[in-house]
This record gives sequence, C-alpha cells and structure tokens, in this order.
Amino acid sequence: MEEMEEELKCPVCGSFYREPIILPCSHNLCQACARNILVQTPESESPQSRRASGSGVSDYDYLDLDKMSLYSEADSGYGSYGGFASAPTTPCQKSPNGVRVFPPAMPPPATHLSPALAPVPRNSCITCPQCHRSLILDDRGLRGFPKNRVLEGVIDRYQQSKAAALKCQLCEKAPKEATVMCEQCDVFYCDPCRLRCHPPRGPLAKHRLVPPAQGRVSRRLSPRKVSTCTDHELENHSMYCVQCKMPVCYQCLEEGKHSSHEVKALGAMWKLHKSQLSQALNGLSDRAKEAKEFLVQLRNMVQQIQENSVEFEACLVAQCDALIDALNRRKAQLLARVNKEHEHKLKVVRDQISHCTVKLRQTTGLMEYCLEVIKENDPSGFLQISDALIRRVHLTEDQWGKGTLTPRMTTDFDLSLDNSPLLQSIHQLDFVQVKVAWFAFDPGSAHSDIILSNDNLTVTCSSYDDRVVLGKTGFSKGVHYWELTVDRYDNHPDPAFGVARMDVMKDVMLGKDDKAWAMYVDNNRSWFMHNNSHTNRTEGGITKGATIGVLLDLNRKNLTFFINDEQQGPIAFDNVEGLFFPAVSLNRNVQVTLHTGLPVPDFYSSRASIA
Repeated sequence: MEEMEEELKCPVCGSFYREPIILPCSHNLCQACARNILVQTPESESPQSRRASGSGVSDYDYLDLDKMSLYSEADSGYGSYGGFASAPTTPCQKSPNGVRVFPPAMPPPATHLSPALAPVPRNSCITCPQCHRSLILDDRGLRGFPKNRVLEGVIDRYQQSKAAALKCQLCEKAPKEATVMCEQCDVFYCDPCRLRCHPPRGPLAKHRLVPPAQGRVSRRLSPRKVSTCTDHELENHSMYCVQCKMPVCYQCLEEGKHSSHEVKALGAMWKLHKSQLSQALNGLSDRAKEAKEFLVQLRNMVQQIQENSVEFEACLVAQCDALIDALNRRKAQLLARVNKEHEHKLKVVRDQISHCTVKLRQTTGLMEYCLEVIKENDPSGFLQISDALIRRVHLTEDQWGKGTLTPRMTTDFDLSLDNSPLLQSIHQLDFVQVKVAWFAFDPGSAHSDIILSNDNLTVTCSSYDDRVVLGKTGFSKGVHYWELTVDRYDNHPDPAFGVARMDVMKDVMLGKDDKAWAMYVDNNRSWFMHNNSHTNRTEGGITKGATIGVLLDLNRKNLTFFINDEQQGPIAFDNVEGLFFPAVSLNRNVQVTLHTGLPVPDFYSSRASIA
C-alpha cells in the first residue's frame, strides 16, 4: 500500500487529507486548504456582472474552460457550484507535492467556525492546484462541495495499517503494548489495565475480548457515517442522478432541481460503478503486471550490463595486451638486428685496427732499419743494399696510400625505423559498429573551418574552399544507413557526402584523394568521385530541405546514395573493405543535419533478401 500514499495527500499542504472535499473537476482538497487558497475576484469579474455587460469569459493561460460549462446547469450538472470562470492573475507557489497553488489574496477573517462553515468573501474564486481550473463560489461557499467520505475511510485504514504495534489506551505514562481489545468498549488494553479497568465480572463479563489485530479489523469493518446532501444537510443521499452524475436526496427531487433528470437507486448504481471500476482495474492491473515484468527485465539488464562490461573490459585488456606483446616481440626482433649491426661494425673496425697495427709495426721497423743503415760509413756495403731498401720504402709507402688510412665502417647506424603507419593505426584504433548505430560528427576530425552545433549533429562551413568532417563512429561490418537533411543551400554549391578513412585530406572536396568515396551534388545533377575520378553523372540535384541518404553495405561491400528516398544513380562503389567513417565536405555556407540510427530502407532490404 505504500505506493498509494501520494494519492492520499493534499496537493496544497502535502499531508494526508483532513476533511477532504470534492471539486467539480474531481480533484480533492482539505477544507482548510481550500479556504486558504480562495481568491476574491473584482466585482467586474463576477458571473452576474458578465451577464449584465454581455461580455464573454476571458481565458486564463492555464485554464481549460471548454471542458466544463461556466454557468449552465444542464450541460455539466455543476451549475449549483457557480460554474468555472477566469480568475485574476495571482502569483503562484508550489506545494510540498510540487503542484502550483494560489495564495489567498487577503488573510482570511478571524472566525471560530470550521473552514466549511466560515463565511467566504463575496465573489470568491478557488483554483484547483492540479488542473488549474477556476471556480466562482456561490453563496454556500465551501459547503457547496461534497465531502469525500470514501477518501477519509481509505486514509483511516491506511494510517491504521501503517501504525506500529497497538498500544494500550489507558496507560497513563508510557503506553504498553495492547494484548486485547473489547469490542463493546472499543478500547485496547494491556494486561495490567485490563485487570484494573475491565475485570471479567459483573456486566463486563459479557463483553467480548479479542486480539488487538482482530480488533483493528473489526474497527475497519464498522459502518461509517452516511453521507448527507450538500444542499440539504439533514437529508441522506438516497438516489443517484444519472445526468448530473452525483448522489441526491428525495428533497432534491421534490424541489425540482433534478425532477426532470433520470435517477436510479443509490445501491444499484453503487454496485454498478463498483463493477465498472473493477473491470477498469483489470485492464490497469494487466498494465501494472506488464510494468512489473518490464522493471524485472530492466533490473536484469542492469546486472547483464555489469557482467557484460566486466567481460568486455577483460576482452579489451586482452586485445590490447596482445598488441603490446606483438609490439614487444617486434621490438626484440628489431633490437636483435641492431645488435647484429653493432657486432658487425665492431668486427670490421677491430679487424682494421689489427691490420693497421701490424702494418704500422712493420713500417716502423723498416724505418728504424733504414735509419741505422744510413749511419753506416762503408760506401760499398751501403750501395749493395740501398737499391733494395729504396724499393721497399716506396712499396710500403704505396701500401699506405691505397685506402689503408680510411675507415672501412662508419659509426652511424644506417637503420631508420618507420613507425608512422603503426602510430596512425594506434590513433585510429577504435570500436566499430556492427548494428544500427547512433553517432554524431567528430569535432576532433573536423577541419578548423567547420562549425558544429546541435550536439554535433549539425555542421556548416563559411569557407569558399571545401572542408571535411567525419562521423565519430567507424564501420567495418554490417549494413548501415544514415541521412543528412539540407538546412541551408544558396548559390548552388556542390557539397559531397560519403565515407572516408581516418587520414582523409580535410582541405579538399571529399573524394579528391584515395581515402574517400563520395557523391558530390549541386542543384541539378550529381557525380560519384574517388581518387579524383568523376563517374556516373546523374540528373537530379538538391535544394533546401532535401534529404541525402547514404547506405554502406559491408556485407556486400558496396556504397549506394539516395536523394529524397530515391536511389541516385547505380551502386556508386563496389569492393569497399576496411574501416570507414561517415564523412561530408561543405563550403559556401551549406548547412546539413545528421540523422542516425535509421533502419535500412525497406526496398533495399527486400532486394537484398531476394539476392
């Protein structure tokens, strides 16, 4: 029953209804709250003055005056309440329930009467804080509204069901928990108070004592007060006016107010409306059951999302770790090549050092020998060996002059690692959509002249040169369809629509390089373009309000374009494979808006299924 609590609270004070009354719009208010939100209208706003002046009823910005009659008793049955009328503009406040209420225009006069009996100012107006319909009260004031006895009973039962353990009603200080209830005395007793105040002898011996819970039930089932007529307070309701849809008494029928209306027995209509309400509740119960099942489904989705997230994160980490492992393996291979080159260079240099060292030693020995020979004073002995020594010196000198003193190896490593493709691939590493995708344009991919708005769904460009922007989502599998509506198109420029790689050129028309596949179109015709090759000129262009559709079928590896739901030319491109991003190029103030998450056109789905 906790879900019902908001139904039992007044929209003005936010507390449980106290002495609720029913407004003609079927909403309820506490009597005291109804008194507090009365507004006194000027004399000129009264129904009588309107009738006298012949002026119509002015509409209030939040009033719905067409749904109930203003003053006619015949069309709504609420004429006795004075009818609906526009109220003076009064600052609004919010009640604890969050609805708009209207404070009193002036403090209510001091009175010792109950809110229902206290007189109200002349031409008082009350505005329902829930539907904001206004009503001019008649001379009966708040007494003209019926009391909602049923609502009082529901609140009473609800409050009893929410109460804590039943307490003894006779304990003087801290009440103890009740152990019995006397049905005749209608009092809950604890054991000490029962023995002291309700001894089982004398006249009290015949009283029936029941457990507290049973006593609570008997209290709920006890008959409530019979509701009386709002027009004749001493008369009980005995009949039901079908036309006015309200209980009436015999005096109402005799005085003629309802004499011409169809009336039925109150009990019969009570049973009929209970049956109708039960039938209506059956349908509502089915909806509530479906809602509960839906909530269970949503809660299961929360759990499934959490489980899938953990699984997906683990898969992502594993995929990234595999890439890192592959990179580490490749790094080891490259380092091995560097080490091999390192060893090779060292060996060559060391061999040259060894060779030069031996050669230098031999040269130095020859030089020292020749110097010693020159010191000899024996001419004939010197001449016997001088020719041979001269030839050896020249030969040794020639040997040093044949590149011997040039390093056979450079100190630089003639290896250059080309990591730009890998870095580009890492930057392009992203999730791909294989189902219907919702996406927007990617500001990070856009040329600086591109202007994005509308949550990155609308783009424009004031530059005279073509500028490119990509979608945020890439596709590598599945069938995908999206549309672009032309919001602004002047002076017949030729925007281009299609798909592209991440590294497409951003400062030329889409399709100028080999990284884009596009259709560019003006006000009369279109062309397909890839790698600056123009093909398939097709009649039919675009204007403001036109819709361009792009169908990327990666299952069949083709790309097709549409204008205003009609295919534009043949299939534009075949054998398209890889990762593609939606793309457009704009210039000269063309503005387009992207629409995504669209199903594949029916005729294409039918054609694909036949194929």
